[in-house]
Amino acid sequence: MQNLQYAADRLQQVRHRIAQAEQCAGRTPDSVRLIGASKKQTAELLKAFCQNGLSDLGENYLQEALDKKEELTGFSVNWHFIGAIQSNKTALIARNFDWVHSVDRQKIARRLAEQFTSTEVLPKLNILLQINLDNEDTKAGITAQSIRPTLESIQGFSNIDCRGFMLIPAPRDSALEQRKIFATARSLLEDTNQEFGLQMDSLSMGMSNDLEAAIAEGSTMIRIGTDLFGARPAS
Repeated sequence: MQNLQYAADRLQQVRHRIAQAEQCAGRTPDSVRLIGASKKQTAELLKAFCQNGLSDLGENYLQEALDKKEELTGFSVNWHFIGAIQSNKTALIARNFDWVHSVDRQKIARRLAEQFTSTEVLPKLNILLQINLDNEDTKAGITAQSIRPTLESIQGFSNIDCRGFMLIPAPRDSALEQRKIFATARSLLEDTNQEFGLQMDSLSMGMSNDLEAAIAEGSTMIRIGTDLFGARPAS
């Protein structure tokens, strides 16, 4: 009962913040999907959030995610892989996730396409290209200049559907600077759609400290961890 009330209160706070950001940006209500970034959170706590209506969970570590998925059997959850991808883990990722946000090279896209099994519910695996617009050495992701050749290289992969981009920008000092980098990502999506004749519709960008700026610039998915679940349990 304590977990249920805690989850209800935290969800209400975050959803209210999202709704306010949507309204300020002139966005349609409920146009932004809330993904609970649930790394290190317990399955018991996640169950309470799911019972209160949270339907999307984002995990960084494969084995941890698989253990939670088993414990949450019976709950209606869309599973998002949002962490770094090792080549030897693609088969299990392809078989256990609805969305893969962190595709950062052609090899990973090819392996996911080869290892994904189509179903009536999920005929294609939804993927996002992780882009590194700040060119940070410590972060994965392709550069803006590499988007075109990367998309060209995966056009023939019939089992995956590239839905858009994922972005984890470097911290900014102001909301204006936050908006600038998110606007760049949105423009890249629009330009890429026009160039390739695509209809990519997803931008996974925005976390606890910059979700308002991300929503103002067209984010369709935000990934919230501590502000939703609270502090992660100590290792």
